[in-house]
Amino acid sequence: MSTVYESAFSAPGFYRIEIQGRLHKEWWSRLGAMQVSSYVPDNGIEATVLQGPIRDQPELAGIIKTLYELHLTLRSVSYLGKVPSTN
Repeated sequence: MSTVYESAFSAPGFYRIEIQGRLHKEWWSRLGAMQVSSYVPDNGIEATVLQGPIRDQPELAGIIKTLYELHLTLRSVSYLGKVPSTN
């Protein structure tokens, strides 16, 4: 009998992505259903947080690639858990 391992990338999940700097609103539409907010942490350098559902690894990679192409510094990527079933 074989065991099937289900990784976080094999199903939709909630993610939190933090970048250094401000992501202008004109780019928000390229980020799917992610909610975007900005704040200034204790170090005084503005940061932007993207949080929301991501379908799979290719979508996550696409978002990260978009941020890279905008020359934004990636501070963290966190998996927050599975997206609840709609059934």
